[in-house]
Amino acid sequence: MGEGVEQRVLIDPYLDWAAAEGVPVIEDYGVDLLAAETAPWPRFGLDGAIIHLKARGDFVTLYVQALKPGASTPPIRHLYEQLVYVLAGNGSTEIDLPDGKKLTFEWGAHSLFALPLNMRYRLFNGSGTRPARLACCNTFPLSLNYLMNEQVIFDCPADFPERLLSPKSFEGEGVEIAVAKGPTLWETNFVANIAQFKLKPQAVRGAGASNIQFLLGRGVMKAHVSAMPVGTYKMAHRHGPDFFIFNVAGSGYSLMWYEGDQDWVNIAWRHGMVFSPPDMMWHQHFNTSAEPARYLAMNLGNRRYPFTSERKRQAKALGVSEKEGGRQILYDDQDPRIHKLYLEELAKHGVQCRMGEFMDESVLLERMKQLV
Repeated sequence: MGEGVEQRVLIDPYLDWAAAEGVPVIEDYGVDLLAAETAPWPRFGLDGAIIHLKARGDFVTLYVQALKPGASTPPIRHLYEQLVYVLAGNGSTEIDLPDGKKLTFEWGAHSLFALPLNMRYRLFNGSGTRPARLACCNTFPLSLNYLMNEQVIFDCPADFPERLLSPKSFEGEGVEIAVAKGPTLWETNFVANIAQFKLKPQAVRGAGASNIQFLLGRGVMKAHVSAMPVGTYKMAHRHGPDFFIFNVAGSGYSLMWYEGDQDWVNIAWRHGMVFSPPDMMWHQHFNTSAEPARYLAMNLGNRRYPFTSERKRQAKALGVSEKEGGRQILYDDQDPRIHKLYLEELAKHGVQCRMGEFMDESVLLERMKQLV
């Protein structure tokens, strides 16, 4: 190339691909996926949009995909992992297995499932009158930015039979795995309704908290569901990027701030909302509804395959106070304005604070008196 000819630098093949797909690309800290604008997406044979949360990180992205009443997709395959959360509607997925057989399972609102790596599949809307809307979290940026070949990703003939669990796992069967000093794991390919799935107590994360982590499709992605009782909130914590948090039940808000900030980013949430905490940014979740609040988080790296050294550090720091080298702020150490704001928000919703059932709330109330 001749001297003085400008060449492109700092190229991101994934971002170039997203801009050329012809569907809306929505960027914000938080997005209402139920209200997000979609457009025809010929590649997948449905309507969709690409959601670029401002703090999403480098390896994972999010689509919202919509199936019209009675619609179905053509056969699809891709050389990246994808977890699917059903926001609304009902339908089924048909998977072509490596032995030539087909496997079909049905899903509805609040279902969660993994698509086996690079196995051909189709999606079907089970209703002739209602649309279905799916949130699809996947590792496509990781694959494309490394391989830089779109054809390889969407037309690779390789099968990965070692990624398959028992066909029964697509019917909701799973295996519970206990982990020393860590959350309970549930290995499966499909969860019928994460809004009703039984969680396990997780006291280290705060007042009455409960949790379950899902190992899905023998992949490197993770999903976990956490819950907060009425009138409570969790302790602040922080971790690396590539986390997507979806509200499942109840309503409330999350505060996010960097060390030393004097104010917060406040994300209000309800079913359909998704947001992503930035890399090592403190964040804290608050239930303001008259029912238990529950949320789903998807991310790269799980307890079996952490994938990065950052995920290993995060696992070791779970529930450990920052004063002890961890990544969590104890209630007694938090900014007193946080509890004050929570009481004000509860009053707006006519909900009583129950934090005193789980900790000495007088400490927080006393610190609030010192505010100017």
